Amino acid sequence: MSEYELVVRGGTVVTGTDTIRADVAVSGGRIAAIGTGLAGATRIDADGLLVLPGGVDTHCHIEQLQRGGGADEESWTTGSTACLAGGTTSVISFSTQFKGAGILAPLAEYRQRAAKAMVDYGFHQIITDATDEVVWKEIPQVVSEGVRSLKVFLTYDPLHLDDRAFLRVLAAARRNGAMVTVHCENYEAINWRTEALLKAGLTAPKYHAWSRPAMIEREATHRAIALAEMVDQPIQVFHVSCAEVAEEIARARARGLKVWGETCTQYFVLAAEDMDRPGFEGAKFMCSPSPRTQADHAKLWREIRSGTLDVISSDHSGWSYGHPKGKPVNGTDAPFRDIPNGVPGLAARLPVLFSEGVAKGNIDLNTFVRVTATNPAKLFGLYPKKGSIAPGFDADLVLWDPAKKTTLTNAHMQHAIDYTPFEGMEITGWPVATLRRGEVVMRDGKVQAEPGSGQYLPRGPYDMATPRGVLPDGFDASAYA
Repeated sequence: MSEYELVVRGGTVVTGTDTIRADVAVSGGRIAAIGTGLAGATRIDADGLLVLPGGVDTHCHIEQLQRGGGADEESWTTGSTACLAGGTTSVISFSTQFKGAGILAPLAEYRQRAAKAMVDYGFHQIITDATDEVVWKEIPQVVSEGVRSLKVFLTYDPLHLDDRAFLRVLAAARRNGAMVTVHCENYEAINWRTEALLKAGLTAPKYHAWSRPAMIEREATHRAIALAEMVDQPIQVFHVSCAEVAEEIARARARGLKVWGETCTQYFVLAAEDMDRPGFEGAKFMCSPSPRTQADHAKLWREIRSGTLDVISSDHSGWSYGHPKGKPVNGTDAPFRDIPNGVPGLAARLPVLFSEGVAKGNIDLNTFVRVTATNPAKLFGLYPKKGSIAPGFDADLVLWDPAKKTTLTNAHMQHAIDYTPFEGMEITGWPVATLRRGEVVMRDGKVQAEPGSGQYLPRGPYDMATPRGVLPDGFDASAYA
């Protein structure tokens, strides 16, 4: 009689701290044992392969609701397919708020849409209008439903919050034990510089980078950290694009603050020059903050190795190049200001980062696992259910061929978007099978999960979202304002 339901035999098991040759046994959708000579009713041979934890992508926009009705082009079905094809098994996506309205109705609709997911999923709640009703009544309700992170934008119309509204969100998060994630760019500086560029006739996609230079990201990061310190609220700074911004986070952490930094796949391989292409093609590479320079790539790897930046997500925000509601929604001659921002990256995240990071010697295997699975799971309250390979964890596993060479094409991505910004990249390392809670959901590029088989991941209180208890003058203003 077999002891376990499934055994993945003979692979090299990699966690955030260890690399060992071992078998992984699975029962009831969870990891039951790690050892040698384990027996199971079903066996998967992993000889010559790495066995990695399923990727955890804590920053992706999937079927996000749009003002006026409808949602993003990437559905939960296509988005899940892309995730599983690329080795990601858990995501946190975004429920939005429209100014002048609350957050409960959009969240209810979003949960209905996400019920079609094939990956396991949770939500960040975007706050664009910090009214009394939202901060005192609705935020406590969504947190009680397991949405334990709030997202704010310090730029973008109509998402932007000014400093006072940002403080109200920080205070609400502190009262309710939620993490706050922040898009850090200076709203007024971008608008001022954009107005000048357009008046000068500099409208092409490449001027997107000119409109938001690195110092406006650095300034907003410094300001966000200072306000979070005043409230005593943990934050994560989203999509750090360069070392100058990471240095602000490092200084905060040296003071003992609960501040974490995330960066994204595109900032290791794309650069501002990618937007300098004929006609409208540069729009394919537009995202915010803007990609910087080729020289910034090596500096970002240094920040990963130091631990200042400890999460790498996709920030998947797909807008098809040829879709009338995609990048050309305002016409192919639209100025950069009116072109939707964002690049697709759900399936590309792990292969690109493995190739650029591990295969090229910029990081080791354990760091790769930490920044793509373990750390995001810990930071957003999914650990110890997700993010590692150990008894009791969900059996989310990726069988990875570290030597397989692939030339990336959009067909590999299996998403709804009609292009990938990583087209033509020569990749070393590739996922050959993905297991979600012990079930094989992708093998040799073919996704075989059923829509609706993903599970919602409600998140309870956890330490990383807990304030330090250090306040200016000892006064907790969040109790009153």
